[in-house]
Amino acid sequence: MNKVIADRVLSAGQTLQIVQGDITVETTDAIVNAANEHLRHGAGVAGAIVRRGGEAIQRESDQWVREHGPVSHAHPAWTPGGQLAAKYVIHAVGPVWGSGEEDAKLASAIRGSLEVADELHLASIALPALSTGIFGFPVERAARIIFAAIEKYFSKASSSSVKQVRIVLFDQVTVDAFLKSWPK
Repeated sequence: MNKVIADRVLSAGQTLQIVQGDITVETTDAIVNAANEHLRHGAGVAGAIVRRGGEAIQRESDQWVREHGPVSHAHPAWTPGGQLAAKYVIHAVGPVWGSGEEDAKLASAIRGSLEVADELHLASIALPALSTGIFGFPVERAARIIFAAIEKYFSKASSSSVKQVRIVLFDQVTVDAFLKSWPK
C-alpha cells in the first residue's frame, strides 16, 4: 500500500505529495511513465507499468510512435491505462545523464506531463523520480528540478484542471533525497 510521506498545498491551490510505494497501483487519473523516445517499455518503471497494465499499453505506445514519431522531452505521449487503476499513462522522456542540458530537459518533461494532464482534463497525476534510474540523473538534483518545475507550471497555469500531484517513489534512498529537497 502506498503511503503519503509529505504533503503541502501550492500557492495556486494544488496538493503536492511525496508518496512511498508502487506507482503502478496509484488511483490517480494518470501515472507518468519514465519512457524512452521510442516507447519501448522493457525495464524499470516502464516495464512494471506494462506488466501490471497489460500488453495493450505497449501496443498503444507502438501505435503512437508510428503516428507521431519519437517522443521528445517537451511533448510526452499518452495511452490508455489498460488494466491499471489510472485511466491514462503519460509517457515522459527524461534526459540521460551526460547527454547535455539535462536540467532543462528534465524540467521540460515535467512541464510537458502536466500540460498533457491538463489537455486530458485530469484532476490528479502521479510522477516517478524521472530519469534517476537507468538514465543516471542524480536523485537530489532531480528532486530540486522536479519540485521547481511543478511550482513554476502551476504559477502560470492558474486554470489547471490538475488539483493533486503525487510524486511516487519506490525506495527509501530516493524518498530521503526528495525529502531533503522538499520545499519549505
